[in-house]
Amino acid sequence: MKEFASSTLELMILLPGMLLAYLPMKQYLRLSPAKLAAMTIPLTILLCLAGGGISCLFPIKTLWLFFPIAGLLGLFYIHTLKITRWKSISVFLAICGVFSCLGSVAVGFSGVLSPGEPAPPLSLFASLLWLLLCCAFLAASWYPTTHATRRLLEEKAFAQTWYVFWALPLLFIGLNFSMIPKNPTILNLGRLRPLYILLGFVLLFLLLLFYALFYLMASSLNRNDRLRRENQFLSMQQARYDNLRTSIAQTREARHDMRHHFHVLQGLAVQKEWDSLINYLLEAQESLPDAELGLCENAVVDSVASHYGLLYRKYDIPFTFQLDLPRKLPIPEIDLCLVLSNLLENALEASKKTTPDRRRITMQAYLRAGHMVLLTVENAFDGEVQEKDGIFQSSKRRGEGVGLSSVRHIAEKNGGYSRFLYENGVFCANIILRSDG
Repeated sequence: MKEFASSTLELMILLPGMLLAYLPMKQYLRLSPAKLAAMTIPLTILLCLAGGGISCLFPIKTLWLFFPIAGLLGLFYIHTLKITRWKSISVFLAICGVFSCLGSVAVGFSGVLSPGEPAPPLSLFASLLWLLLCCAFLAASWYPTTHATRRLLEEKAFAQTWYVFWALPLLFIGLNFSMIPKNPTILNLGRLRPLYILLGFVLLFLLLLFYALFYLMASSLNRNDRLRRENQFLSMQQARYDNLRTSIAQTREARHDMRHHFHVLQGLAVQKEWDSLINYLLEAQESLPDAELGLCENAVVDSVASHYGLLYRKYDIPFTFQLDLPRKLPIPEIDLCLVLSNLLENALEASKKTTPDRRRITMQAYLRAGHMVLLTVENAFDGEVQEKDGIFQSSKRRGEGVGLSSVRHIAEKNGGYSRFLYENGVFCANIILRSDG
């Protein structure tokens, strides 16, 4: 009975591990938190009890049962999340790496807590100590996990970094398991036990240090990406300003010339030279500057839309913009402009690859209920849309597409909505942006 309790307590550290793994995934859950808890907790306890029974019935060390049980819980964890598998696997392995370091500390204390007990690496009290250490780490990391880690998962600028991050915790898991002594009594020789305990804490410190460095590196990449997008937005504003200044200058010239046109027209009318009058009117009409788009009252949104409208004209892409937005918006203008620029940029790239007779871009945006902006962008496309596990893949490089992922994140961060449909050669993006309040 004591052996069964010890084995079960060893495996029970998976319960705080699963809780810690779900903390940063609140907005990526496929099930409600209540339903997920009702499934995860009984499943974890059942597997731990089964593992404890197997360890008692067969000559199998409990530590080796972690691999199949953690593997089953890992598969369950991955399939309950709406996030890329690289991120979910990395988070799960990161927690396993930390708990393995705490396990090494518990192995070192096992002989101290139960000096008379032979055999397994962990005694009953050492197993309890390991569980308490894991629960203490869960409590200590609650805030950084629900804030820093969650922000890290939301960012899209460094998606490829997740492809290699999993190797770091896996390396530390291997180190901790490989240094478990086959004969635990050997730790009683000389100063081996204090050194073993110290080594466990050193490995834990190094692993957490690597996690902190990874977070700082990722934050720097995200900050640079945000600056790049803001610079892109400013460049569009500058282009809009230059176009507006050119238009004002052309309008001044046209108004100045209009006075002379009236004198000439009056003279031709008095002389009844009707053919010359008609030809002169046609020439004067061609010399007038093109009108500005003037899409909506909000100058910032109008700037972005006008910028892409001029690009569409440059590439002979027919477009229709309907923007019914007030001067003051209930949502951050930078969010709406980033969504607009990403969608309109994707529409431009897709239209360039489409035959001229099928090119068409339509955009609608209007205010609903005073606190929501509804946005729809449609464009024709040729070829295939690459989608994997609900995540759109980039057409320019391998991996997740940054543009639509950024749109989805901005739309859903305040309880908004995003939906992307594609059929019969038409791609449609439906976005709802909500105010912070």
